[in-house]
Amino acid sequence: MSTFERYLTVWVALCIVAGIALGHFFPAFFQAIGTAEIAKVNLPVAALIWLMIIPMLVKIDFAALSQVREHWRGIGVTLFINWAVKPFSMALLAWLFIAGLFSPYLPVVQINSYIAGLILLAAAPCTAMVFVWSNLLKGDPHFTLSQVALNDVIMVFAFAPIVALLLGLSAITVPWDTLLLSVVLYILVPVILAQAVRKRMLGVGGKTALANLLKRLQPLSLAALLATLILLFGFQGEQILAQPMIIGMLAVPIVIQVYFNSGFAYLLNRAAGEAHCVAGPSALIGASNFFELAVAAAISLFGFDSGAALATVVGVLIEVPVMLSVVKIVNGTKGWYEAGRSVQGRMAREKPVSPPPGSGPDAQEQAIR
Repeated sequence: MSTFERYLTVWVALCIVAGIALGHFFPAFFQAIGTAEIAKVNLPVAALIWLMIIPMLVKIDFAALSQVREHWRGIGVTLFINWAVKPFSMALLAWLFIAGLFSPYLPVVQINSYIAGLILLAAAPCTAMVFVWSNLLKGDPHFTLSQVALNDVIMVFAFAPIVALLLGLSAITVPWDTLLLSVVLYILVPVILAQAVRKRMLGVGGKTALANLLKRLQPLSLAALLATLILLFGFQGEQILAQPMIIGMLAVPIVIQVYFNSGFAYLLNRAAGEAHCVAGPSALIGASNFFELAVAAAISLFGFDSGAALATVVGVLIEVPVMLSVVKIVNGTKGWYEAGRSVQGRMAREKPVSPPPGSGPDAQEQAIR
C-alpha cells in the first residue's frame, strides 16, 4: 500500500472535521450543491461515486463471471445476513436502545420516528460503496459485482414488505424513482463506462496498459471517496452541531449492528469453507447500508425534519469510519481465517472411512479361528 492508502483512516477523520466545519460556516454553498438532484439522488455525489467505483469495475472481466458459481456459499451467506438477519437485528437493537435504555434522554414524540429511520437504514443493503471496501480487502471483484446485482434485484421486491412488516404499517410508499435511478446511476452507468475503458485499454496495449491505468486511477478513487465525505458531512453539518447527544445515541445501535452482521457473515463464510477474498466482501456487503435510499425513503415517509430522517443521516455519518475499521479487522485476520480453512480441509481429507464388512480385525481373527 502507498503512504496515502496506509493513512486513509487519518484522511477520513480530517475530511469529516472539514466537512462539518465547512457546512457550518458556508451553509449556502452546500445547500446549493444539495439541490442539484433528481428524485432525491444528488448528482454531484453520484459523479464522485463514479470516480470511486469505476477503477474497481474496470478490473472485472465479464467472461469470468461464470466462476462465481464456485462461491455459492458466500452468496448464500450474504443473502441470509442481508435479508434474514440485518433488518430484524436492527429492529431489536432500536427497541433495546432507543425505546428502552436511551428513551429518558430522547424527545418522546420522536422515539418511534427514530426507530423507523434505523429500520429503513438496515432494510436496504449497500451498493456502490461496497466496491470500495472490496478493493481495500483485495476481494474477488466478480463475486462483489454479482452479489450487488443480486441484492439490487431483490431490493426492488423485498424492501417495502420488510419495512412495512417491521414498522407495523399496512402499506409503505417506496420512492421507486429514487430506487431505480440509484441503481442506474450507481451500478449500470459505471459498469458500462468501466467496461468501455477496459476494452479500449486491452485493445491498445493489452494487460500491461490496463494494469498501468489501474495504478494511476487508484489514488483518484480514494480522493473521490474523501471528497464525497466532505460533501455528505457538509450537508449535515448544522444537524450534527445542533444535536450531538442525540446523534451519539442513534449511532450506538448502528455501530453494533455493523460489527455484529459483518462478524457473523465472516464466521459463517469461514465455517462454510469460502476463500478469504469472498468472505471479506461478503462480510462488508452484509454489514453496510444503502443510505441514499434510506434517507430518501425517510424524507418521503416522515418529512425532512423528522427523527427518521435524522436517524438515516447518522448512518451516513458513521458509514465510512466504521466500515474502514471492519476492513482493517478482516485484513488483519486473514492468516487466522486461512488457517481455519486449512484445518477444516485437512479434517475432511483425513476423516476415517469405515472398513467394509468382513475386513476389520475382528473378522480377520474369526477367520483365523
